[in-house]
Formats: sequence, structure tokens, C-alpha cells
Amino acid sequence: MTDETTGLPAASSDGARTAATAPGEARWERDVLERLARSALDEQRRARHWGIFFKILTFVYLFALLFIAMGWIGGRGETQLSGRHTALVSIDGVIAVDADASAERVNQGLQDAFEDTNTAGVIVRINSPGGSPVQANQINQEIQRLRAKHPKVPLYVVVEDICASGGYFVAAAAERIYVDPASIVGSIGVLMNGFGFTGTMDKLGVERRLLTAGENKGFLDPFSPLDEGERAYAQTMLGEIHQQFVDVVRKGRGDKLKETPEMFSGLVWTGEKSIEIGLADAVGSVDYVAREVIKAERVVEFTAAKNLLERFAQRLGMAMANTLMRSATMQLAR
Repeated sequence: MTDETTGLPAASSDGARTAATAPGEARWERDVLERLARSALDEQRRARHWGIFFKILTFVYLFALLFIAMGWIGGRGETQLSGRHTALVSIDGVIAVDADASAERVNQGLQDAFEDTNTAGVIVRINSPGGSPVQANQINQEIQRLRAKHPKVPLYVVVEDICASGGYFVAAAAERIYVDPASIVGSIGVLMNGFGFTGTMDKLGVERRLLTAGENKGFLDPFSPLDEGERAYAQTMLGEIHQQFVDVVRKGRGDKLKETPEMFSGLVWTGEKSIEIGLADAVGSVDYVAREVIKAERVVEFTAAKNLLERFAQRLGMAMANTLMRSATMQLAR
């Protein structure tokens, strides 16, 4: 478009307005975009912070559960159980240092039971064929110590299927022993067993080469012929330990025993017969003793449980053993 008077191009009012307002509109759009970007960044930062917070909270919760499961916090010894009750400590299986029925674990349960102010009486439930005389003696001694320290809290033993050898060594420390008529009780004796491979080695043409520093360092070596001197020495040791066992039973049972030549020979008797000869006192179960003898029907378990790491290690070991057995079976089947 041209100016009619000059013939020059005329200025456009719309173009002028566009040129004048374009920088302002650009700044406004840029400000909006910057604010949106900042808002998005702030939102992402807040979300990241909350995510970290909830992750930390989750880890704290999981570690708290782990510590509780391992017995590091929230243990029974830190809090008193409400209400009068009968405390129960169980001895199941072989009594050995690395077993569920180790002296360390059983004694911990006994200590927790006696130290609880609401414990009216303690029952030691035994279902054990025996085990280490050392571990059994440590439990027996701890029972005697706790009974002397807490004379108003009675301790009774309840035998289930079997209470033999080291199991009865422990039971002898109780105030009274209750059995089932069909329980197996006794085996007051000591044994040492092993194998001799000399005949097998001769057949296979294997020569035993044993070098020792010390005349008796190869004592009872299973790959060497049994020496009569070693046999006699071992028999003397067994006799000493056996006499310790006999003394513990006599001390614990006192005048209740009706001793016979067979009593300390290693024989076992039924629960019914054990009452007749004084190795036990009466027929009774855990519930019966709690209800009728202690007069506190509520039974609370005080047996020290394995912690989480011990249970995991045990399960891992069992799983590895099962895997090896399956592998060996598959190899034999081929």
C-alpha cells in the first residue's frame, strides 16, 4: 500500500503494533515457561526427598524386625509377663553344645523363667535320650542354683517319651519328677563308642602310618589295634564319670530311691516302673502339673529360641545336605 500524496509505502498500523508488542509477549511466554520448569523441578525434588524418607523408614522397620527376631531387642528378659503363670522350659533331643538342648540355651530359658516375678512355678519338659555329661551337669547345677536363689518357686520335671542318660542327669535336680506310664526312664550309665578298621585295612592292603610326639597321643586310634592298656585307662575314665552320675542321682532323689543292683547298670524302665523304684514320683503331664500342682493353669513358654541367623544357617545347611543327597542319588541311578 502507497501514500497517495508522496507515492511512498505507507506505514501499517497493525505491523507497528505487532513490532511493538512482540518483545513483551516473548518475555511473558519465557517467564511462564521458566515458572513451569521451576515448579516441575521443585516437584521432582520433593518427590525424591519423600522417596528417600520412605526408603529409610522401610529399612528402619525391617532392621527393627530383624533385631527382634534375633533377640537383640524386645527380649522376654526385658519385660515382665502379666498375670500369674507356670513357666515352661523344654529339653528336646540330644543334649549337646551345638544342639537345641545345649546348656547355654536351656540355662538361659531357666534364668528368664525364674527371674519373671509372675512365675508361680517352673516345669522342665524333657524328651531326650541323653548326650554330653558336661552339658547335662551344667544344666543340673544351674537348676540347683536357681532353686536355692528362688526357694519359693518350685521346679518340676515332666517326662514325655524318653528321659534317659543325660536327660535323667538333668531331671535328678528337680523337686519332683512326673512321667507318663509308658515313658522310658533311666539309663544311668556312661558309654564311649567307636569303630576299629584294622581288619578292613588288612584286606584292602592299606598300611597305617601314625607318628606321634607323646607316648599316648594316638590314644584309641580307630586305625590301630586296640591296646589293652588304653582300654583299661578308658574304662577307668568311664567309671569316674559314671560315679559322678550315680552321686547326682542319689543326691537328687535321696530317700525316694529303692536301690537295686540294676539301678545304675544302664537299664531303662517304663514310667510306671520308675515310680515304683523311686526314679520318678507320679504320673502327670505339663497341663496337669500346672493346673493341679502349681495351681497356675496358664503355661508360658520360656525355652530360649534360636535367633534368625541360627535358623537361617540351619536351613541353609539342611538345604545343601538335601541337594548333595539328591545329586548322589541321581549319580547312583545312572
